[in-house]
Amino acid sequence: MVPESHDLHHELPEFADRIAALRRDDDQFARLIDEYDEVNRHVLRVETNTEPATDLELEDLKKQRLKLKDDLYAMLKKDQAA
Repeated sequence: MVPESHDLHHELPEFADRIAALRRDDDQFARLIDEYDEVNRHVLRVETNTEPATDLELEDLKKQRLKLKDDLYAMLKKDQAA
């Protein structure tokens, strides 16, 4: 099975321009997106059996990725409303 892409541009394509702008202009957003990207890469390594992990560890990683995505989405929506 090929893992599905979860990079932020695939997850939130309607915000592609805002993601680029906020990544450039907002240090907190940039830090969170870097963290999201790292967790996402870690999940991908586990899902492709490049890196070992238990099912519980993978579940925790996916929850962490979802929390980061929710935080980033909230920042994008707040920026959009401003």
